[in-house]
Amino acid sequence: MMTNPPTPPALPRKRTGTIQTIVALMLREMSTTHGRSALGYLWAIMEPAAGILLMTLVFSLAFRTPSLGTSYPLFFATGILPFMGYMDMGNKVSVSLRFSKQLLFYPGVTYTDALIARWLLAALTQIMIAAVLFPAILFIYQVDVIVDMKAIAFGYLMVFTLAAGVGTLNCFLLSVFPLWERAWAIFNRPMFLISCVIFLFDTVPQPYRDWLWWNPLIHPIGLVRRGFYSTYDANYVSFTYVFAVAAVTLAAGLLLLRRYHRDIINF
Repeated sequence: MMTNPPTPPALPRKRTGTIQTIVALMLREMSTTHGRSALGYLWAIMEPAAGILLMTLVFSLAFRTPSLGTSYPLFFATGILPFMGYMDMGNKVSVSLRFSKQLLFYPGVTYTDALIARWLLAALTQIMIAAVLFPAILFIYQVDVIVDMKAIAFGYLMVFTLAAGVGTLNCFLLSVFPLWERAWAIFNRPMFLISCVIFLFDTVPQPYRDWLWWNPLIHPIGLVRRGFYSTYDANYVSFTYVFAVAAVTLAAGLLLLRRYHRDIINF
């Protein structure tokens, strides 16, 4: 006698509702940020591509070869793409409550839904950008490299976690202290120059190299470069340090938002 197969257990309503809410928030942002057509995402790809091209033109006029390898486009891409990914994700997460403020009055939408939705969509966008530009550079410029996908994936994981932590903490600070937005913008202005985007960490003389090591962005950028340059050791990269910074800032941001998110929404 045949029996019907057991019915798989249904997801708890709360979890299902949370997933649906996050997906809805992501779709809303996709339509508002990048538009309803593919042209919005094309611009997301063209912006870093233009930065890589500009840096290539400027530096190729002054120097014959980059600090690593023989291809300026690949060298700058391994620095610019992780850096811009961190900046874009961190900025988007930091204004999550501001972006979804009207929706947070609904009982089914929480501040964590808004944070996760913006972070997840930004992460998927950065993965798309990397998946398009890196292979394009290797193909167009005929760069012969041995790609270490594990190192590249871990480098981007460090970028994503760091952006989540710093962005979450800034989400509270920007909402409570309006002047922090200007202060943070001023603080970030030299970050492009001190994050080893256009030079190698190993070429920095002492004692500045030891000071520069505390910038958490140099670690994922160095690891991504290791993924494309098999001869580059990047032994200065510290997973522990980057994930510790990400964990501390994320925990602090979540604790503060849990305590004050209602005040922020009603402000």
